Amino acid sequence: MSRQQLGLFDHLTHRANLKHTRYGWLRLTPAYSVHLVEELLAAHATDSDAVVLDPFCGTGTTALVCAERGLPATTSDINPFLLWLTRTKTRAYSTQDLTALQPAARQIGDEVARHPHEPAWTPPLHQIEKWWDAPTLTTLSRLMQAIHNRTDDAPGVTDLLKIAFCRVMITHSNASFNHQSMSFKPPDHELRLPRTTTELLAAWHAAIDDIHGAARSSIAMQPRVLYGDARQLTALLPPEHYTCVITSPPYPNRMSYIRELRPYMYWLGYLHSGREAGELDWQAIGGTWGCATSNVGKWVPPVACPIPYPDFPAILAAIAERSDVLARYVHKYFYDMVEHTRQVFGLVRPGGTTHYVVGNSRFYDVLLPVEELFAALFQAAGFVEVTIRPIRKRTSKKELYEFVVAGKKAQKQGSHYDCPKPFHLNR
Repeated sequence: MSRQQLGLFDHLTHRANLKHTRYGWLRLTPAYSVHLVEELLAAHATDSDAVVLDPFCGTGTTALVCAERGLPATTSDINPFLLWLTRTKTRAYSTQDLTALQPAARQIGDEVARHPHEPAWTPPLHQIEKWWDAPTLTTLSRLMQAIHNRTDDAPGVTDLLKIAFCRVMITHSNASFNHQSMSFKPPDHELRLPRTTTELLAAWHAAIDDIHGAARSSIAMQPRVLYGDARQLTALLPPEHYTCVITSPPYPNRMSYIRELRPYMYWLGYLHSGREAGELDWQAIGGTWGCATSNVGKWVPPVACPIPYPDFPAILAAIAERSDVLARYVHKYFYDMVEHTRQVFGLVRPGGTTHYVVGNSRFYDVLLPVEELFAALFQAAGFVEVTIRPIRKRTSKKELYEFVVAGKKAQKQGSHYDCPKPFHLNR
């Protein structure tokens, strides 16, 4: 298959996560296709004792596919908002929850309509006026206040109300999603017109109707959704338990997921300051927001542990010629991934498989072969039959593609490296 043909596979991208399903409840940049997960599960999780792991839960795509199909699954993440979103998307909603949702939403709409100009709490989001004009912000604040005032609602109802709020909040913001990283519409953009309370409430009720319909879908088995550091999974999860790993880790492309998610996280109370955002991003693999950037600039490997890819030192040196900080960023990312892949190896059952959706990156004129690096990490951790499959061309620079890097844990295992040694990748 030519790389030109790869651009045709939109069903393997976030575009396939249809709006009128649980998969499309919120528009978040870090999302991959439900169809890709279904394809991998159909090929690699067919045994009656299959157990699936996603150590970077993101928007919960893998967990939701498993939940709908009755496959036992565990997913984890270090971001509390993404854990909340995944639990909300994979919950089996009761008849009582579904019956109560729309009346609750109407009562909230009526309360906002009665006091359309009365201000309420707004989050301490830096330069919040760039996100919403004053009338929109007032209506949003009234909506969130009305949700908080409903202390007698069941948790499932409250979470669905918050999903609807987030839908209205982001679709009526000045954010633009025409690039892999969120940006703002220009000040004179035709869509940056003041929204009336009536228009926003119409959007609120439309979102509620859409979410109510999707929440009626069947959940056969709810996944375990756990807070956890991807570099310390063996302290959280049972050894040799999982038969299939399907995940998409953060890409080493300087895009901060905290930056992309901050409007949701501030409104829902998961962030309260820029410093807090930077510290959370520093805890995550590949974080670059706020103080995470300055921390990366001072980072050196705590122990000597070479990345098991022979060209890696030359790649770092070439990036460092233009930016020492970016070279350290790339180094730290793969240093963290060495430990992560070693941890995952200990969790996979002999005969089990791993499947990582990754994208390559470019730093100035240096192409970072992320797919080859992950394949090298898999082999160094102990996986065999490692393969790289290109799945699509990305919408940014012409050299950038997405791949599925897969490996298998052999039925009989020898020892694996505590610190993998460099070696040549067999492709």
